[in-house]
Amino acid sequence: MCNLYSMTKSREAVTAFTRAMRDRTANEPPLPAIFPDQLAPVVRTARDGVREMLNMRWGFPPAGGGKRPVTNVRNLESGYWRGWLDDARFRCLVPATSFVEYTDSAPKVAHWFALGQERPLFCFAGIWRPWT
Repeated sequence: MCNLYSMTKSREAVTAFTRAMRDRTANEPPLPAIFPDQLAPVVRTARDGVREMLNMRWGFPPAGGGKRPVTNVRNLESGYWRGWLDDARFRCLVPATSFVEYTDSAPKVAHWFALGQERPLFCFAGIWRPWT
């Protein structure tokens, strides 16, 4: 996944699209720029089995003593990911309306992508874990 995305649809649109039965996001404004380590809406299955939307911090704890959160699963065989990928309790949906990919040139140029001109809602597959 990229390191910048947006989510500008209403809470009502997201809960309808994901069929979330509970909304714990309160009064969520449009989020035109979501970066790693920010709170953003996700949809997960709660402990009681109800699909809920809530704000969660984006990214996994830094691996190997790093300082930045990890935002991409690149090696599915890595022991770092295995327990989280194998357990359905830690899967989630990340609602979005567009995302950025950068060119490899210097200086890097941001290119926004969406499913259409009106930026319809879609979801990234995500995983989460408890982290303090």
